[in-house]
Amino acid sequence: MEVGFLGLGIMGKAMALNLLRNGFKVTVWNRTLSKCDELVEHGASVGETPAAVIKKCKYTIAILSDPSAAFSVVFDKDGVLEEICNGKGYIDMSTVDAETSSKISKAITEKGGYFLEAPVSGSKKPAEDGQLVILAAGEKTLYDEVIPAFDVLGKKSFFLGQIGNGAKMKLVINMIMGSMMNALSEGLVLAERSGLEQQKLLDILDLGGIANPMFKQKGPAMIQGSFPPAFPLKHQQKDMRLALALGDENAVAMPVAAAANEAFKKARSLGLGDKDFSAVYEVVKVLQHSAGKS
Repeated sequence: MEVGFLGLGIMGKAMALNLLRNGFKVTVWNRTLSKCDELVEHGASVGETPAAVIKKCKYTIAILSDPSAAFSVVFDKDGVLEEICNGKGYIDMSTVDAETSSKISKAITEKGGYFLEAPVSGSKKPAEDGQLVILAAGEKTLYDEVIPAFDVLGKKSFFLGQIGNGAKMKLVINMIMGSMMNALSEGLVLAERSGLEQQKLLDILDLGGIANPMFKQKGPAMIQGSFPPAFPLKHQQKDMRLALALGDENAVAMPVAAAANEAFKKARSLGLGDKDFSAVYEVVKVLQHSAGKS
């Protein structure tokens, strides 16, 4: 099976490598073409433009940083729309809002192509291990055809129906995740300020009803002040913003998520946007330090 792949960031690079290791022929493109070099060493071909990748491949996957990037790859000069046509499938695995996904879908299908949104739940390590959860929606025929690729990239795939449902599900998941990370950060600071051992807190959490992989993986590094970017904080804040907009559309009050979003925004203002989203812990520490002085 031959697959095109657009976008070689933290997630895209790991996913494209998985496809190559599992026998797929892969043609890659990235806005900074030098990022393709490592993939070429593993057997990938390079497309000079998104249009060139689409022309060569029946199926093309994209995973891009935000709605504007996802939009530009499709609609700009030398973009996807210039070569998409009957019989070609485009799978966008970026985390975007439902409106962006719907506009891309409409443009693709009007040219005769078929479209699937398929954002993923998971960060760098699950991407490297092929353990992502894939949240697909759109053209069911295309979903069925690309299942062999999804089986390599993820541990489980869900087909959620009409376009927009995948995007919405991903935003709900990331909204919950961002809120939980803020709660963990506050708990770690509160434990320390109360004279408790932070690692003991993590050990106890891991034995109870709110045990989860995120606390177990992120907690020890947070205590050490180490935030290597498995999922950059700037992307988490983008997802919180999009989730809050979804809440506005549906008249859902989200005070916890709104407060978490403010913490992520503060973290970005402190220059933490390119660190892991767990670096919001630094904001909680700064706020508590300021409160202690007042």
